[in-house]
Amino acid sequence: MSTIIFKQKPRIIGWYSVAGKKESQGPLRETFSRIVTDEYFGEKTHEMAERKFFVTAIQGAIQSAGVQPDIVFAGDLLNQIVSSSFAMRDIGLPYVGIYGACSTMALSIINAATYVDAGLVQTTVAAAGSHFATAERQYRTPLEFGNQRPPTSQWTVTGAGATVLSSAKTSSIGVTCATIGRVVDYGIKDVNNMGACMAPAAADTLERHFKNTNTQPGDYDAIFSGDLGQIGEEALRDLMKEKGYPLGENYYDCGKLIYYGEQKVDMGGSGCGCSAVTLNGFILDKFQQGEYHKVLFMATGALLSPTTCFQGESIPGIANAVVIEEVTE
Repeated sequence: MSTIIFKQKPRIIGWYSVAGKKESQGPLRETFSRIVTDEYFGEKTHEMAERKFFVTAIQGAIQSAGVQPDIVFAGDLLNQIVSSSFAMRDIGLPYVGIYGACSTMALSIINAATYVDAGLVQTTVAAAGSHFATAERQYRTPLEFGNQRPPTSQWTVTGAGATVLSSAKTSSIGVTCATIGRVVDYGIKDVNNMGACMAPAAADTLERHFKNTNTQPGDYDAIFSGDLGQIGEEALRDLMKEKGYPLGENYYDCGKLIYYGEQKVDMGGSGCGCSAVTLNGFILDKFQQGEYHKVLFMATGALLSPTTCFQGESIPGIANAVVIEEVTE
């Protein structure tokens, strides 16, 4: 079965988010652990800046938890996940690189929770991040090119987030189950319309999750998708209605939450950092404040590369989901 039930309910004992300037101008600004207004973060290149975002988030989460982790699961959008791997060169802890495109935050948590639940380690870190300038350079065109952005575009979030999971029962926030995504492809080839590419995969994961866990959308305080943006969110609502699981007012998309409309981000936010900073800020803060008790967090990803796009391939999508809830035992 594609849904994993974590019997030990690994606890979330620390988290940290670091976000960029544009993100700090949005509605979630008060929920970020740290804001960096310099897009270079004091470094020579945007790629080096992205690594520094990772180092800052992971070290911040570890300090928040007050416990040294056994292993780190992390990933990003760049080729050979160099942002997370080069960041771990500086941190020095055992590391497993994860790639799930923009679904990487949830995928990292699934792997981290599985290790803890199986008793292989006591404490892990799950992390993900992205940078607007590095993503544009790799997947579309460098910013120096100055091309016009089509209205279906989304704005890659500059930021990183990290979550510490532990077998210690020192927190009431636990990861209780996860549904692993399948690769779904509706034949879309537009690299500037990620929401449409990812929505079918999100619908597939949600439907399987509800069936496997015998739950309905209304059983959760909130359901979050990672970065579908306006187009993708509307598509997901339509698809879920067709499947018999209509999404209500408790469904939100991180890509729509993170920016104001007047920030000129077209359809909203995207990137690994979009769901990572929203989870490790807004969502987990809501748990700490007692406003959330059970949340379905589903990060979404478009599985493309410049090579496959240049060869005329379509863009498959994937979505990975975890349930985070208040636990007492």
